[in-house]
Amino acid sequence: MTGVEERLAQLATRFSLPEGAPPALLALLKLLASDRTAPTALRDPALAVDAHVADALVALDLDPVRAARCIADLGSGAGLPGLVLAAALPEAQVALVESSARKCAFVERAAAAMGLSNTQAIALRAEDWCAGIGTRDLVTARAVAPLNVLIEYAAPLLRVGGAFVAWKGRPHPREEHDGTAAAAAIGLELADVRRVEPWNGAERLHLYLYFKVSSTPTGFPRRAGIASKRPIRASTPR
Repeated sequence: MTGVEERLAQLATRFSLPEGAPPALLALLKLLASDRTAPTALRDPALAVDAHVADALVALDLDPVRAARCIADLGSGAGLPGLVLAAALPEAQVALVESSARKCAFVERAAAAMGLSNTQAIALRAEDWCAGIGTRDLVTARAVAPLNVLIEYAAPLLRVGGAFVAWKGRPHPREEHDGTAAAAAIGLELADVRRVEPWNGAERLHLYLYFKVSSTPTGFPRRAGIASKRPIRASTPR
């Protein structure tokens, strides 16, 4: 067994993964290493097994993630964390939403290489994905945009009672403050900011967990690009 396979076995035990998850995750790591079109700068499986796979799996420590059955991963890029969660949660349906057609094509190749049948690549911006509105019990986003922008993308897709999880680095008070304002404006509420250590030496990593506590007001999602151009902020009106 290689070092990468050993590490995957450790992660499988740590996160109680199903039997098919480690070989699927190994296939993803091999594709990231071999496919020159893979949209990531980190390709070495020995590093990616932690930076990509363990980093995604740590969200399983949150009960709403473990229980999710209808997931949307926003700005999925190389399929992270969405493909990893799809392998870990085979009973869940995972939509990987990515506006770049090139990146979506990679996600489809990766899902096929992993033998996944519970994923769908969506080549649209989150604001334009009308079929997703109000249907998801979990939305995820990893290092895509500031919290207030991500919240505006996520909220319309969630059913009331659903959860949004954002992967972030060191907490920034202004970003958190704006995120709280955006959440209050469109029906979410912050439930937890959890410091996580997916691997030894990982620093400043946090998971932000929000719940959808009320319906998203009429007018959201705003048209494509507006959330980032005119984000909801604590100090300015919408």
